[in-house]
Amino acid sequence: MQHIDELVAWLNAHLDDYLHDLETLVTMDSYSPDKADVNHVVDWLEQRLRGMNFAVQRYPQAQLGDNLRADRQGSGTGRVLLLGHSDTVFPHGTTAQRPMTMQGDKILGPGTCDMKAGLLAGIYAAAALDAIGISDYERLSFLIVSDEEIDDRTSIPLIREVCREYDAVLTLEAARENGDIVVERKGGRSFTHEAFGHAAHSGVEPEKGRNAIVALAHQILALERLNDLPNGISVNVGVVEGGRMRNIVPDYACIRFEMRAYTQADLDRITQQILDLFERETIPGVPFKVSYIQTSPPMPRTPAIAALEQAAIEIAAALGFALKGARTGGVADVAFAAEGGVPALDGLGPVGGLDHGPDEYILKSSIVPRTALLARLIMTIADRTTRQQ
Repeated sequence: MQHIDELVAWLNAHLDDYLHDLETLVTMDSYSPDKADVNHVVDWLEQRLRGMNFAVQRYPQAQLGDNLRADRQGSGTGRVLLLGHSDTVFPHGTTAQRPMTMQGDKILGPGTCDMKAGLLAGIYAAAALDAIGISDYERLSFLIVSDEEIDDRTSIPLIREVCREYDAVLTLEAARENGDIVVERKGGRSFTHEAFGHAAHSGVEPEKGRNAIVALAHQILALERLNDLPNGISVNVGVVEGGRMRNIVPDYACIRFEMRAYTQADLDRITQQILDLFERETIPGVPFKVSYIQTSPPMPRTPAIAALEQAAIEIAAALGFALKGARTGGVADVAFAAEGGVPALDGLGPVGGLDHGPDEYILKSSIVPRTALLARLIMTIADRTTRQQ
């Protein structure tokens, strides 16, 4: 396969530079709600990408770190977007307590896997292509958002808008611990259900009370019965709140839960079942109120995604390792690209795992081959776009 050896040679020659940059990024805290810390990472990314002749645009956010877009024009066809995020789940001060360390093949540190190593894979893939004289794409771009790790997001409209401009979207999340990339994801909806009862003294006159907790307890069991794991449908009640004191019949209770499925049809069908369920009172005089949002659309494995997957498998074989595409119940920003019909692959960063925990890591031995895979996949997308025109 053309240019594989050149890409690998360049990346091996610059592995120490990559590791130095990774330590620099990991040393920067970038907790999602901490605007100043996230913007330190964004500043570093902006400076690096400008130095690589990318035209950079920042999207300032009122409460969160800035979103960043970077575009580099090529001489050919095919528009490829590398999608990532600059935020992590670790509060300010974490990196001082747990700086980046190496334990054998593992590189540990806050945000190594999710996803500072992946951001650098994108940067070094672009640099490797430039170094060996490859620019036969129409446009190579980065979109790096600052709020991927939180629920109250502002970047989703931007992701949807930008992804529509591209022939393919490649996400810089780490490959899974077994090396798989992701080709199919569940979509998710988040629900809040409230019950409104009537308070009373639980010892003196319990008959005058209407127990909101008990009313929702019936519904929790009914929700549990909606699980259909063999068909990819999961319902999880994750938060239960209610009551003030043990001697008061509780007049209010609330549950928060999520539902996930691989298809939009299943999301819609189970949502309707949930809404129907909460139209019926389980205890007379205890009404319910329900609200929900769709947190992420599904990412189905379309024929276009399957074709990208096969291209990645063939490139990996040329690089000397086996690759598989996997489905997962996790949600991710790549789904917003797939929602608009743009073929996308996820997990194109180095291999890693244990995200969000004290032992989060990537494998040093995966950096060069996975970055070469990413670079060669960009070339393949450009080549296929040329042949389709």
